[in-house]
Order: sequence, then C-alpha cells, then structure tokens
Amino acid sequence: MESFKIFIAEDDISYSEILKYHLELNPDNEVKTFDSGKKLIKALHEKPDLITLDYSLPDTNGKKLLSILKKESPNCQVVIVSGQEDIATAVQLLKDGAYDYLVKDDNTKDKIWQAILHIKENLQLKNQIDQLKIEVQKKYDFSKSIKGNSPKIKKVVRLLEKAVTNNITVSITGETGTGKEVIAKAIHYNSKRKKEPFVAINVTAIPKELIESEMFGYERGAFTGAQTRRKGKFEEAGKGTILLDEIGEMDANMQSKLLRILQEREVVRIGGNEVVKLKCRVIVATHQDLLEEVKKGNFRQDLYYRLLGLSIELPPLRDRKEDILILAKHFIEEFTRSNGVTPKKLSEKANQKLLAYSYPGNIRELKAIIELSTVLADGNEIETSNINFPSSVPLADLSLENKSLKDYNIMIIKHFLNRYDNNVVDAANALDIGKSTIYRMLKKNL
Repeated sequence: MESFKIFIAEDDISYSEILKYHLELNPDNEVKTFDSGKKLIKALHEKPDLITLDYSLPDTNGKKLLSILKKESPNCQVVIVSGQEDIATAVQLLKDGAYDYLVKDDNTKDKIWQAILHIKENLQLKNQIDQLKIEVQKKYDFSKSIKGNSPKIKKVVRLLEKAVTNNITVSITGETGTGKEVIAKAIHYNSKRKKEPFVAINVTAIPKELIESEMFGYERGAFTGAQTRRKGKFEEAGKGTILLDEIGEMDANMQSKLLRILQEREVVRIGGNEVVKLKCRVIVATHQDLLEEVKKGNFRQDLYYRLLGLSIELPPLRDRKEDILILAKHFIEEFTRSNGVTPKKLSEKANQKLLAYSYPGNIRELKAIIELSTVLADGNEIETSNINFPSSVPLADLSLENKSLKDYNIMIIKHFLNRYDNNVVDAANALDIGKSTIYRMLKKNL
C-alpha cells in the first residue's frame, strides 16, 4: 500500500515532534515537519496528501498560505491548526478550501487522526470511482458497445466519430429498444468529457409537475417539501454530458423554459436568484419524428432547430438483419460470462429462427430472447426449442368483427400491452400515442 504523506507546518518544534510521533504510530503514514511557510512551499513537489497548517507561522499567516497551497497543490487537503478560536476566521478558511479548522488543545492529535481517517476513506472512494470510470470508458469503446457490420450501423459509427471530436448538440432518433442511450454514452465516454459526469433524464418517467425542479433544481423553501437546496440535472452534469431522453414528450411550457436555458446557457434554481452557468454538452433522444411533431404543432420549431445539431438515426433491427447473429453471439458471451455459465452457441436451425423474426422490440427484445434461451438450453448448444418469442394474442380479423371504432381501439391497445408485457411507455411508443391516451381509454372501458 502506498504511504499517506503528511506535512506538518508548525513553528513550535516541541509540539511538532509530538504530533509527528503520534501520527507515525500508523506505519502507513509518512510524516515530515516544517517550521516555516517558505520551506513548506518548496517541498510541495513531493505531493503530500494532507497538510496540518499552523495559522500563525513566523513568515506568513494561514489565510495567505492556504491560498497558495490550493493553487499549487489543489488535491491536497489542508487542516488549519490555531491557538485561538475565531469563528469568523474559521468559517472563511473553510470557504477558501480548508478541510477543517482545529483549535490547539489536548484533543487536537486525536482530531487530526480522525480527519486523516476520513480523508483516506474519501481518497479510497475517489480511486474506486476513477477505476469504475475507466471500466465504463472501456465498455463504451465503439468496438465494444456497437456491434454489427451492416451498412446502416457503419454509417452510425461514422457519425459517432464526428460527434466525439466537437461539442455540437446531438439528436438521436430511433424506435424503442434500438439503443439510443447506449449511443449517447458511447459519444460521452469517447469524447474529451469522458472523465466528467454523464447524466440522463427520461422526460416520460417524471411527472409533469416535477420535471422543472428535477431538471433545474430548487432552493430550500422554494415550495412545500423543499427542505434543502437541490441541484438540477443540468447542474449535476457540470462539464460533462446531459441526455434528455424522449424529448418529444416534453410539454409546451417546459419546451419554452428549456429553450431559454439552452439559449442563455445558464439556469436559476426554482426559488433562487443565483445564476448557474451551464458547461455541459446536450444530447437529446426520441422515438418520434420531431419535424413531424413541429408540423402538428406539438413541438416548438425554434427549440427543434436549437436541438437539431448532428442527427443520428438508429435503424430498427429488422432493417439490419446482417447484425442479428452478431448481436446474438455477443449477448450469449456476455450472459454466460457474467453468470458463470458454460459457454454456448446457437445451432444452425436456431440461427435461422432468429433471422426469421421481425423484433418489434429491437435490440432490447433480442437480448431478452437470447438470455432466456441460454438459460433454457440443457447442453452447450441452443436449439430452436429454446428460443421463445414474446407471445401475444393476435389481432382478430377486423373485417369479421361487428364492433365500434372505440372497441377496435381498445383491442389494439390491449394487443400491444400484451406484446410489451404491460409496459405502457413501450406500448405507447409502438402505437405512436401518448401514455395518457392509453390510461384514459383503459379507465373508461375496464
């Protein structure tokens, strides 16, 4: 394990040595002492993890030295140790970036010890997060996240290569299950923003009355239940990327507010006055034809052109049949590896069965089918009997039915709900209608 480097800046030599002895009781700690700010600054190239800083050194004061330390060694934590308790000074130092402010007494050594434990825990957590980010970046490498050799998917990859070299807004369109969020993540994790946050918000998954506070944040007391300040998704994204999924479902009022945010590149939390500058990249995704929605009057034309940017259309799986077996093989390998299952392969007849299906749920549906077939297969080969396509009640021959238009609408809605395992969002997307339409019709007729 790497040593934890601690610098003690203290002009009281006796106190400095006692503190050094106490901290070195942990063999992982590497401790050095300095009796002046000048000597401390000269040693910063050694990259200490923690500095305990006497507020009143002979050649400078803690405030000036803290400012230098935060510029020269921004990742190092600084604990101010003072002989006097001055609340105003302590508050200001904490605002300026000090990790803690301690008053010299018999318990100071133990307090520093506790601070070290907390800092180590935070460093360990940061290292774990950094490692996870590296793993995620590997996962969304184009060659690993985008499978297929079809001309249409190769076109998508060419557009992605253009998307990662600049900050242009990207709009991703495609049917449900074609992998719009995967594409958005691939753009983010292959761009210069890959070490920054990726934040996704699904417009359809948040109630209409909460979407504004979710996106823009709010101040404490802004409304009933707002007990603390909360950052919105745009603010959380920082210098990273925000994905606005199913943007076509956003209501007119929010469209207007989003347009202003994107034009001004700034946001004000609900109930607040502080202007927060936006530095994130925006990616939008939808299963709808936004231009058609503009013509219908459902989507603002000015917002449409603000979001258009680089358009990437994801083809449905039925239009890239060359990729079905490539994806199936990938999903088998992924599933068997993650579940510790013996590697399996598809029989020739199983391949033909997969190729003959239309996949209304696209890649998401294929993945579910493959995972189930892998579980059902007894041997090392997946047979046709192991492949089960989602069962749904076929629509009746409408010409033989003596029903009203409303009755037919109910039949169709039930058919698609059955097909999509009662997932209202997916059924609504497939029918190209709003969720509220399904809820309303079912409520009146059940």
